[in-house]
This record gives sequence, C-alpha cells and structure tokens, in this order.
Amino acid sequence: MNWKVLKTENDYINATNRLMEIFQAEVGTPVYDELELLIVLVKDYDDKHYQLPTLSPIDVIKYKMEEKGLKAKDLEPVLGSKGHVSSILSGRKALTLQTAKRLKDFFELPAELFFV
Repeated sequence: MNWKVLKTENDYINATNRLMEIFQAEVGTPVYDELELLIVLVKDYDDKHYQLPTLSPIDVIKYKMEEKGLKAKDLEPVLGSKGHVSSILSGRKALTLQTAKRLKDFFELPAELFFV
C-alpha cells in the first residue's frame, strides 16, 4: 500500500492495524521500511489529534501510592518525617532535586515526571 499523511480516523485505524501486523519486520527489508514510515505517520496523527493529560508531580505521587496501596506513612522512609511527607503531599512544600531522585528510585519512574 502507498501510505500518505493520515487525515481521517479511518486512515489512522488502517495504519495502526498494519503497523501491528508488521511490527516484527526484519531490519533492512521493504516491510521494515514500511514499518518505519507508519511509525512516523501514526505519531504525527497522534500528536495532532490526541493530547495526553499532564499530571502534576503530586498527582503522580498520589496515583502511584493508590496503585501500590500505600499510605502517607509508607513514604516516611523515602521523604522523611510525617510532617514533611504531609507538606509535600499537600503541595505546601516543593519537591527538591534530592526528593525527586528518591521518589524516582522508590516508584521506579522517569525523573522528568517530578519536574513541571
């Protein structure tokens, strides 16, 4: 198929379906060239039509706590005293570089999630 810029949802669906079909293409083959092109086209369509929600660092922390079934006291070994944890979770105290590094390691997340 001759691919072109994806302009409709149907174009997008067809491209993503084909992308999934050929995802394991061998490097250096014509199918791999098609795969590379589809990745670019799908990403372009995604960027234009779908915006991911942006979360604050505190929202990320709270989400991961909920996901892992953690309470504020479970962050005390990572962040310090009960009062310090409370101040961070309420947004009264900003995350420092050192705090962000500890949270990154604790939750196994990319550091950039803690910097907005």
